[in-house]
Order: sequence, then structure tokens, then C-alpha cells
Amino acid sequence: MSAPNNLPINPPNNPWLVRACTQVCGLAPYVPGKPLDELERELGIQGAIKLASNENPLGPSPAALLAMREYASSVHLYPDGNGFRLKQALAQSLGVAIESITLGNGSNDVLDLIARAFLGAGRGAVFSEFAFAVYAISTQAVGAIAQVAKALPADHAHQPYGHDLAAMRDAITEQTRVVFLANPNNPTGTWVEKDALHAFIASVPADVLVVVDEAYIEFVDEDTDFPNALAWLDEFPNLVVTRTFSKIHGLAGLRVGYAVSHPQVAEVLNRVRQPFNVNLLAMEACIAALDDDAHVERTRALNNAGLTHVRAGLTALGLKALPSMGNFLCIDMRRPAHVFYDGLLRQGVITRPVAGYGLPQHLRVSIGIEAENVRFLSALENVMDGLA
Repeated sequence: MSAPNNLPINPPNNPWLVRACTQVCGLAPYVPGKPLDELERELGIQGAIKLASNENPLGPSPAALLAMREYASSVHLYPDGNGFRLKQALAQSLGVAIESITLGNGSNDVLDLIARAFLGAGRGAVFSEFAFAVYAISTQAVGAIAQVAKALPADHAHQPYGHDLAAMRDAITEQTRVVFLANPNNPTGTWVEKDALHAFIASVPADVLVVVDEAYIEFVDEDTDFPNALAWLDEFPNLVVTRTFSKIHGLAGLRVGYAVSHPQVAEVLNRVRQPFNVNLLAMEACIAALDDDAHVERTRALNNAGLTHVRAGLTALGLKALPSMGNFLCIDMRRPAHVFYDGLLRQGVITRPVAGYGLPQHLRVSIGIEAENVRFLSALENVMDGLA
């Protein structure tokens, strides 16, 4: 997804490389959360914690670990290129047709497949300001036009910096072929409610794909008015729902995501999908994880308690976070957030500045186990005291 480290962010001066790269050399590479070992190596510290990448602090399902051990001796064989057993498990779990599922090397691989299959020069993709960075990267990589809709204002009563569906609808033109909408959204944590999202999808022209990115949906409490877009697949043939095993299932290192769509859309996506794009151990781990409801429930309960704890701690420090249905909070630091990010690094706490998303005064922190949340709040207080 990101550019090789030896390529510059800006287009190079070498004429042949300019011709070869076209729009790709102008891409700003995706910057992941700082790795723990990198921080400890740079600063000579030990025992750092990472609250930067919205990973599951409980780790993977024990059932998934057992499945990987069981199949480890088979890694000399190519995996099933069609991923039949994982698709079958997903179809049963989600109540969808197996022909509707497309597997990817993480959900961002599936998002990139959508861009490669349906976008290109002269075509456009609509997405919101402050939306997941991969939408813009994949759109530019295929030479398509980014049609960015302004987000809701910072002083919006319920969803500050959230998706403005009216603005997104107005951004659709004759060039538009795809609309990307994350629900809940990363990095803000904001969301779109059921009736509003349904009405929006209904208003989009039938020849425009609406991609609802539900990477964080499993963290949402079931008693909220939150949409499960899978329920609308029969109603909207132009709807694509993407999900991942990286978040609540705790399998980020295995890189498995998937899309659920009309079978004809899935068939198109499979034309551009790389062979064997999901490895054998990853598929077996995901099959096992789908059956481990207890691990999902433990993670959701931990996250709900952590959201309450961290939000209260931030309030005590005089700070405010955006509303969030994910496993993270996006905090308004009221000054450039990189100062706090750097200060937290020196105390062994990795968070995520989101200036690259257009929010230079916000810091995103993932919810950890209780001890990690306590350490983050204490470290943040120390940084704030040092800046006072």
C-alpha cells in the first residue's frame, strides 16, 4: 500500500522515472503507527506500549493460535486460491451467499481492488474529508479523481468532523464511479445512523458503487441505532460492504479482510485479485476466530470500559475527545498534537498524530487494557505539566 522507502514522496526529476511513475510517484505513502521495537531502539528504553494502530490489546483468539499451530506443517503448499473454506465460514456467520464474498490481504487490499476494478483515468471517487487514508491513496494510484466532500463542522452537536451525507451526495458527478464511506470512521470514530445511511445509499445513482467500510462495526453496542449494511445487499446491487479480521478478532499481523457484494461485483473484483492473496495460516486462523464468540465479547466489554475510563481521564485533564464507536479516541489537544506525540514517545507510549488526515491538533489513541490506559493518562498528564 505504501511507496517503497527509496522513492521520494514528490515526483522525481529523472525524466524516464517521471514517465514510468506517472501519478504514483506523487503519492504520499501511508504512514503506519510506530513499531514498538523501533521506539525502544531509538530511545534506548524498554517496556514501551503501543496505542497507535487500533489493535486488539487482548491479542488473537486462542482458537486462532491453535489453528495456526495445527496447519503450520502445511506451509510448503500453496493455499486454496479461492479461499473456499473461509468463504464458507463467512457465508454461514454473516448469512450471505458464498458467491458474494471477496477475500483480501487486509480490508485495504479489498479497497484497492475496488479502485483498480472500477476507477481509472477520467473517473472519480467520492469520500469525506478526514476519511481513511487508503481511499485517497488507491484513488490517486489508479489515476482517478478524488472528489472530497467537506465534513461536518467542528461545532456540530452530535458528530463533529463526521460525514456530511448531503455534501457527499452533492459531490457525485457524471465522473463518479465509487463512493467510499467508513462507518464508524477512522480516524475520527464518528458514525452515520441507520435511517440516514439507508437514505443516502438510496439517493446514489445505481451505476455508482457505494462502499461501506465496516472495519470497526464489531465494537458497536448492539442496542444502538447503528446500521449493519449487510442487511441491505439485496436491496442495493451497487452496495459493497468491507470488513476485517485485524481489529476485534486481533489478527492484524495476518492481514485478512473481505468484501461482501452482489455476486457480479465480486466476480469483477476477483478478476483483479492477486493469486493466493490470503495465506494458508491466515485463513485457518480466521475460520477459528469466527467461532470464538467469547473472545469477541471479552474484547468488546474491555473496549467499552476503556472508552469510559479514558474519556473520563481526558475530561479531568481538561481535554475533549470526539464521539467514537470504534476502539480509539481522537482527542482535541488544542495545539499542534505532534508536541504531545513526541513527549509521549519519550515516556514509552506510542499514540497516533493525525495531521496527515487534516487534523493537526488531534491525537488518536487506541484503547488498551486497563494498565495501558492508566499509563497513557499518567504520561499525558506529565507531558501537559511539562508544557505548562
